[in-house]
Amino acid sequence: MPMSTHRPDRPDLVRPEEKKRSASRHMLQVDKREHVQVTGLIDVISFDEESVIGETEMGVIIIKGGNLHVNKINLDSGELSVSGEIDGVTYENPGGPAKAKSLLGRMFR
Repeated sequence: MPMSTHRPDRPDLVRPEEKKRSASRHMLQVDKREHVQVTGLIDVISFDEESVIGETEMGVIIIKGGNLHVNKINLDSGELSVSGEIDGVTYENPGGPAKAKSLLGRMFR
């Protein structure tokens, strides 16, 4: 009988995709307001020279600044690297796709 990868009676046995998700905990690091490193990234909603908007395990993150450049996006490992003139980083509470759309709607009014 093949062993299942997930057994509710054995929380120590976790499916590989769940293990991968828990391994990429959210972390934010800002270095001299010139570089931002983010882990726990789920998706990138949009980016341009003035803002980078992404969905993280802790909610929607908004990085604002000037001359922003996305150095690295790796959704498999949940990593994002941005450089430029960092003016601020804010979060929207977790709320799923509807929340992200309303955020974009507010930005482009």
